[in-house]
Amino acid sequence: MSVYLDYNASGLVRPEVQDIMAKALADNGNPSAVHAAGRRARARIETARAQVAGLVGADATAVIFSSGGTESNAQAVVSAIRGGCDRVIVSATEHPCVAEAAAVSGVAVEVLPVDADGVVDLEWLKTALARPGRALVAIHHANNESGVIQPIAEAAALVRAADGWLHVDAIQSAGKIEVNMAALDADTVTLSAHKLGGPQGVGALVLKPGREAVRILHGAGQERGYRAGTENVPGLAGFGAAADCAVRDLPLAEAHQAWRDAAQARVKAAGATIVGDASPRLPNTLFLAVEGWDSPQQLITLDLSGVMISAGSACSSGKTKPSKTLVAMGLDRLATGAVRVSGGWGTVEADWARFADAWIAAWEKHKTRAAERMKEVA
Repeated sequence: MSVYLDYNASGLVRPEVQDIMAKALADNGNPSAVHAAGRRARARIETARAQVAGLVGADATAVIFSSGGTESNAQAVVSAIRGGCDRVIVSATEHPCVAEAAAVSGVAVEVLPVDADGVVDLEWLKTALARPGRALVAIHHANNESGVIQPIAEAAALVRAADGWLHVDAIQSAGKIEVNMAALDADTVTLSAHKLGGPQGVGALVLKPGREAVRILHGAGQERGYRAGTENVPGLAGFGAAADCAVRDLPLAEAHQAWRDAAQARVKAAGATIVGDASPRLPNTLFLAVEGWDSPQQLITLDLSGVMISAGSACSSGKTKPSKTLVAMGLDRLATGAVRVSGGWGTVEADWARFADAWIAAWEKHKTRAAERMKEVA
């Protein structure tokens, strides 16, 4: 039986989510309609809105639903610029959808560097914020590849002092560690259902009280005028259920750290470099790299062994290019040989042990073959 350890790419859909989505699909009226089916659909959306708000300690009216994290991140960037920001500061390890939204925003963009452990440079940020212009600062709560958790509260204090706007992509951290709007002190936060064990293609932008969003999809007045288009009722119902499950299961997420650490110790002893292990990390995430064994080869070898992992960001998997995170951390020599292992709600301790067994065995075989090829060349 195969082992799925790619939850940071997309979580397996929870049974509770499948159940509520099936019910919504069987009774799917247009939520803008005033008849009974429409009212039931509207009720499902508003229930989901309250559930998603509860995941991050926000008011339900602060939640704007979307087609996913990419759209919500784009809406956050546009909203900050329309709200008075005339420049953007983006962390060097930010998800591409945020970096690209900033790049096409029409304002100046600066890159906030990270140190060798993957943590943003707060002194650099303080200096940058002192320069003229009101800044949107985009820092993800946790890196999607390494799982490194950023000092958001400390960054927020600097942004507040400079009258800036802080956007936090919490898509990877929600459901794995606590995510609270008040504690983060962010102006906008983004979430995605499929990272929580919900369906793909559903996300949310959450606003701090007093902040306003601008629409980037135009048409009718859905989502209180913030996002046009008929709502994906089954998907949103699933998002809400996944959010509830994530809140319920958050204490269980801590168990993954011990399982992860045990596997980490084994692969490290076998020669792997563990990326970000000197920093606080998501408890479910292991990012490791070796020289001389490219990521795609590792993925294929492990997949044939029945273990499913990824080469860092799933949005870039299948493309042989260096890891943006590793390059930003100064680990260029390892940037093409990294893989990410990530557990979730369906993972058990034995899954991590099986990964370690498979990776170590494959690494030893790879080294043996490489040595044999060297002898042949000599």
